[in-house]
Amino acid sequence: MNEYSPSRDVFDAIADPTRRHLIHLLAEADEMPLYELTAQFHMGRTAVSKHLTVLKEADLVRDRKVGRETRFRLNAAPLREVQDWVAFYSKYWNTNMLRLGQLLEEDEE
Repeated sequence: MNEYSPSRDVFDAIADPTRRHLIHLLAEADEMPLYELTAQFHMGRTAVSKHLTVLKEADLVRDRKVGRETRFRLNAAPLREVQDWVAFYSKYWNTNMLRLGQLLEEDEE
């Protein structure tokens, strides 16, 4: 299907709001260490690490060691699957919006 083969489903990985927020934070930064990511949440380092592990299993996040610190960065390529899925269904939204516009015009006449 795609050039990557994640061991965890991308949709499963982004289903959780905390993981979506992690993705957002990493999208705005080149990379971030665990302590900076943890500071953005009302949970401990272990909980944030578990969420990052889920994202890593879906290949959405990559990490690297810098001394004793682990830095994380976004790998957005797997999000293409989500974009493609949403794009397929957007034709239904566009059709419905067109119909609504026509109904509103008819109602005005």
